Parts: sequence; structure tokens; C-alpha cells
Amino acid sequence: MTRAATLGALRATGHVHRTVKEEVRDNLLARMRTGQTRFPGIVGFDETVLPQLERALLAGHDLVLLGERGQGKTRLIRTLVELLDEWTPIIAGSEVREHPYMPITAASQRLVAEAGEDTPVEWVHRSERYGEKLATPDTSVGDLIGDIDPVKVAEGRRLGDPETVHYGLVPRTNRGIFAVNELPDLAERIQVALLNVLEERDIQIRGYQLRLPLDLLLVASANPEDYTNRGRIITPLKDRFGAEVRTHYPLRLEDEVDLVRQEAVLSAHVPDHLLEVVARFTRQVRESPSVDARSGVSARFAVAAAETVASSALRRSALTGETPAVARFCDVPPVVDTLLGKVEFEVSEEGNEREVLHHLLRRATVEAFRSRLAASDLPALLERFDEGLIVESGDLVPGARLLEQVGTVQGLGHIMERLGMDDAVDSPAYAASALEFALEGLFLNRRISKEEGAGAVGEPGTRTLYGA
Repeated sequence: MTRAATLGALRATGHVHRTVKEEVRDNLLARMRTGQTRFPGIVGFDETVLPQLERALLAGHDLVLLGERGQGKTRLIRTLVELLDEWTPIIAGSEVREHPYMPITAASQRLVAEAGEDTPVEWVHRSERYGEKLATPDTSVGDLIGDIDPVKVAEGRRLGDPETVHYGLVPRTNRGIFAVNELPDLAERIQVALLNVLEERDIQIRGYQLRLPLDLLLVASANPEDYTNRGRIITPLKDRFGAEVRTHYPLRLEDEVDLVRQEAVLSAHVPDHLLEVVARFTRQVRESPSVDARSGVSARFAVAAAETVASSALRRSALTGETPAVARFCDVPPVVDTLLGKVEFEVSEEGNEREVLHHLLRRATVEAFRSRLAASDLPALLERFDEGLIVESGDLVPGARLLEQVGTVQGLGHIMERLGMDDAVDSPAYAASALEFALEGLFLNRRISKEEGAGAVGEPGTRTLYGA
């Protein structure tokens, strides 16, 4: 598309100026009417969070997203950029990206007055119309709003000249969306600087009589504990946000699994039944009375767990030459040590953290086993154990070796089908993954025994023996 290069040419195209909030509203309505995805990549919020968010955006409100860590608040905020026009015109060279029809700084007003219809115009993509700041105690008013630029003063301009101001992040995101992450962590005296931005839509810098009517959508995120209990957001600032939207962790197991599958970067194949174990484990940890519910258990916990499971399978593949690299249940327990630091426990559990997580992992595995398999699916396998079968497994035992110990088992194809791996029945790595999950499920249901320990002398890795 040919884009106008001057103010006059822009007028000739019939371009109509809209505020940022009008852009968001119109584009959101257009996506609703066509059935297009409004917030790509957001999982589990369709019936709860997104309707509230849509109402706030349609109302033209600045808003706060409240939720524990790892609930996708920042991810959701960043999707709002997709609701802006793909391209928007600005006055060429403007520090605060003013619309050609609406110059707001003295320099741009002077340029438009002098150049008239020949005022140069640039076009900015919506990806450049988003600003974000993580609130930290050392954040200053100058960072957010602006300050006097000593270089400009040194050039000979008088101190009261508005053009000596160096604008901060908020004014530079004019004509866009600005997000403040973890707003309660912002010092109260700095929060005061945002009052005029939210209500009067202008800024004040070191006593300057500077009227700068900003056009932006301001969005913030906060932890509800900080926001409501500690009182760390000043009351006038709370009052100026038009909407408050509560987020949550995935309510359904299917959403938890979909979120892990979408976000995790897996270096090996992790079958669906193991992703289900990871998702159930995450939910067990969140709901456990041994875990501090106020701190939450981030979705990153499940993502990191799945990636660790995949990396364990990749390690086995590299050390044993097994291909393809497919995760088995023996790759799951190591995630406990890896993720221990991601969970805040109650004081009463001090010293028992690993035991708590291993217990919750066993519960999650039992639930996943019962949802996909049952002892009635494994009569042939149980019969082999009744005959005295002993199976050795471990993180460095190749899948082919595991299958050799068991031999031909009637019904293994049925097990793989129930686990969603019926298209890989000819792969020893996939068959071994299904078999080991069945063995672990039988053990946890007290149908067979299990003994764990280190490998024999000269044999690396862990060792697990399943028997009658």
C-alpha cells in the first residue's frame, strides 16, 4: 500500500484520526464480527478473563490485570498490540510520535505552522507502538515521565524552554500501549507521577507548565496480595484505573496440557500421557496445603518440568545411541530437584520439601494412569509378573533393552493405543515409553513391587527394578 509522505497527501487519502482507544475498540469489534482470534496464544481464559477484558477495552478503560505469578498477565497484555491498526502516521522526527493532525509539542506545532501541508509524515508499525516497564524500587520519575536534558541546556537554551525536556518512556509511547508490570513494586512517590497521565492525560516535569495531552492505553499488572492487602498502590491511582480484571491458572486439565504444549520448547518427544502427568503434578502442587498458596505456582513450573523431561530423554539418546529420543516415566522424577526452587512451602514443611513434591508426583501419576489405563487393560503383563518376571529400567536403559526383558506381551499395542501412540507401534522407543508408564501405574496401584537405587558398580545412571 502506498503511504502518504506529507500532511497534505495524507488529507487527500481521506485518512481519519482516531485515538488509540478508538482504534482498539473498532478493531476488536471487527474481529468479533468476523470470528477472528482476538488474543492469539492465550489459553484457558475464553470464558472468564477475556470477556471481562473485552468489556474494559470496549469501554475505553485503562486497566489493571490482577493475578499470581505465571498466570500469563504480561503475555495477555502484549497481545493487545494486535488490536492496533497495522500502520499509523506520525509527524516525521517527533519524539513522542504525534499524529500529523494533532501536534502536541511546541516543536511539532511550529513545524506544522511553518511547513503546512508539506509537513513530512512517517508511518509506524503497530509492533513499535508498545512500551513496557518492569516496576522496580529504583525506577525514577525521569524514567517514566521525563526530566531536563542537561545537554540541551548546555547548548544555550534557557532552562524554562519546554524543548529542554528529555521525555521518558510514557510520553515516548504516545499513540500506543504502555504497560507497567508489577505496579505495586513502584515506589509511592513514583506512582504519583502517573496520576495525571491516567486522568488528565498530561504530564508535569520539575514544575514546567507543560500541557502534553497524551493519547495512549495504560495497562498494569499486579499480584492481588500486593494490590489489596499490603496497600502498596496509592488509593488515587487505583481510582483512576477504569477496570480491574482478575486472571487465574488454567481451570481445566486440558487447558493446562495445551498451555505446556504451546509454551515448552521440547528437545525430545514427550508423549501425551507424560505431559498429562506434568500438568496434573502442577495442579497438585498448587492445591497442596503444604505449599504457600499466596505465592502461587507459576505456569512456568509446568513448562520447565516438561522441558526437563525432554532433556532427560535427549541425554539418554546421546549416551546410549537410542533414536528417536522419546521420554519415558523414568525421566519425570528428576524434575523434583530441578523445580524445587520454584515453589514456596509453608514453614511447617521446612526440611520436607522434596518428600512433599515426590508424594504429589506419585498422586499425579496415579491419576493420569487411571484416566488412561486400568489393571483390566494389562492382564497379560500382570500374568508375566506372576510368573516371576523382573524388569530393570533406568534413565540410561535403552528402550530396546527394556522391551527385550519383557519379551512379547499381548496387548501392548492396545496400551499404546490408549496412550495415544497407536501410530508409533513399530517404534521400540515409543513402545518402551508406554510399557514403563504401565509398569509405574501397576506399582502405584500396588499390583507389582518396585526397588530403586543407583546403578551397579561401573554402570552410570539410576536403576529401577519392577517385580512381583
